[in-house]
Amino acid sequence: MKAKNSDYIRIFDTTLRDGEQTPGVSLTMDDKIEIARQLSKLGVDVIEAGSPMSSEGEKRVVKEIAKAGLETEICGLARATKSDIDDAIDCDVDVVHVFIPTSPVQMKYAVNMTPEQVLSATFDHVDYVKKHGLKCEFSPMDATRSEPKFLKKVCQAAEKAKADMLNIPDTVGIMIPKTMGKIIEDVRTAVKTPISIHCHDDFGMAVANSLAAVEAGATQVHSTINGLGERAGNASLEEVVMALHMIYKLKTGINSRLLYSTSRMVATLTGVFVQANKAIVGENAFAHESGIHTRGVTVKPLTFEPIKPELVGRTRKLVAGKLAGTRGIKAELEEVGIHPTDDQMKEIVQRVKELGDKGKMVTDADLLALTSAVMGEVIAEEKIVDLCDMAVVTGIKVIPTASVRLVLDGKEYIAAETGVGPVDSVLKAIQKLTSNLAKIRLNEYRLEAITGGSNAVAEVVIKVEDEHGHIVSARAAREDIVMASVEAMINGINKCLIKQRKLGKK
Repeated sequence: MKAKNSDYIRIFDTTLRDGEQTPGVSLTMDDKIEIARQLSKLGVDVIEAGSPMSSEGEKRVVKEIAKAGLETEICGLARATKSDIDDAIDCDVDVVHVFIPTSPVQMKYAVNMTPEQVLSATFDHVDYVKKHGLKCEFSPMDATRSEPKFLKKVCQAAEKAKADMLNIPDTVGIMIPKTMGKIIEDVRTAVKTPISIHCHDDFGMAVANSLAAVEAGATQVHSTINGLGERAGNASLEEVVMALHMIYKLKTGINSRLLYSTSRMVATLTGVFVQANKAIVGENAFAHESGIHTRGVTVKPLTFEPIKPELVGRTRKLVAGKLAGTRGIKAELEEVGIHPTDDQMKEIVQRVKELGDKGKMVTDADLLALTSAVMGEVIAEEKIVDLCDMAVVTGIKVIPTASVRLVLDGKEYIAAETGVGPVDSVLKAIQKLTSNLAKIRLNEYRLEAITGGSNAVAEVVIKVEDEHGHIVSARAAREDIVMASVEAMINGINKCLIKQRKLGKK
């Protein structure tokens, strides 16, 4: 279990063991085998497949994973008892991970053993594994709350029994990087066996503590996909690996381009999904909204991206919102082959910011709907009909009524109508004017809510027809369904009139 070279850090993945201990998570045999195959492709050095002693079902799963022919070492967890170790050995694993409590509180209340009994059990059970020809990793559980002198003695006992790796667990996640580094340095003065680190995230420092341990000389890190694990979880594999690669310039066997797909698989199978702002694999990890950010990354990605998204199987995402800039929105539209004019671009950005100011998350679908509406509008210089103002009244025991004031060829006209709802009444009022003045009527109306929720952007698509049978379609997208309907209708009427006059039919 020695490191391949001085700058290589081994990755011990315990997603299938400690990760499955996440409250609410229970994986089937097929789930665990699928994850194990993915972890092997990912390139972890060791897969801790489970705890064979816990049940017959768990024992079968570990055995199946061990015989799956994966390109990684398979490990089974065992307490410092011969029966547990025998269960692991029966599974044909490559490594048996033996643990025993070493802190005063756990020795007394978890296993009711004296320090002398713990020392004896450590040597005996590591020795038992080695005599069966298997590799042995030893963990003094709750090492970070153990008496320093006693911790060294236990590690020396395991080394004397020829343990291949000594793992230092921060079982309840109480360390800070400085003290974690000190513990690793102290243990290194007492033994020559390679040291591993296993950190929990109770104070949100599992990754930082794991990296501090590496700085102090640890050559292997225990971690889980998405940081799964007991209570607040374990050190997140994807964060540890990318920090080792990008910040420390150290090597691992991990194919980082598979990190995102592995994260998604584990999230789907466990039902535990990561928060949007999680490093590396969160949905927002490579998303940019702020104008200065989007400008920077579109010119030179390094400006605001310490990691190339492609390195972890991701793509950059420019988000439309109230902080968005023209360059970012333009880049996002151009990516799907849409090229607005400068004036159209200004209007699109303005509408995006208006939605953002109202607390609306602008989705890709929203942006495309707004863009489609803006790019389909008749420009101001060509408008024949324009809306001056509008009033709509509706409510319980009130007949929906709308009044509109339009300008047609420079003259103002007013009309009012009732309908079955606010949209129906306002469109009837507009038609009352245009059907008499321009001989144009509504042919078809379609409403689509682009996103879920009460604040969804509504896209209205209409078709209008003139007296000559010419049909023109138009659309508009707004949060306000009434305004979207009016904009689409006015836009359609303008298009129809422009078409008429170009054909010389007035």
